[in-house]
Formats: sequence, structure tokens, C-alpha cells
Amino acid sequence: MAQTYEFYCERADEAAALAAKATLDNVRERELRSEKTWRGLAEHARKTIEEREKAERVRAERRAAESPVS
Repeated sequence: MAQTYEFYCERADEAAALAAKATLDNVRERELRSEKTWRGLAEHARKTIEEREKAERVRAERRAAESPVS
């Protein structure tokens, strides 16, 4: 199952909230690391979506240029 940008952002927000509530330093640090990881995954997902959309536009333009005009 492919995860979405929104899913990753939600997990990052949850980790940030847990870090803010943490009373123990090691728990806070763990949650902050988790947040950083989730945000990285979200950014990767966003870039992947943009690259797919760009590739589809290029393919559509190429198909349009190659189709015979009536």
C-alpha cells in the first residue's frame, strides 16, 4: 500500500505533539527524530507525485505532437 503525503504529515504532527508533551529527555529526542523521519518521507512522497505529474505532462505533449492533424 502506497503511503500518501498527508499520511506522513499526520504521523510527523503526532510525533511533534508527543515530543512537546514528553517529560523525559530521551522520549522527547526519540519523538523529534521520528518527526524528522516522517517529514523526510512526506517530502519524498511530494517530490515523487510532482515527478509523476511532470512525466505524464511530457508524455501527453509528446503524444499530441505525434498525432496526425486532420
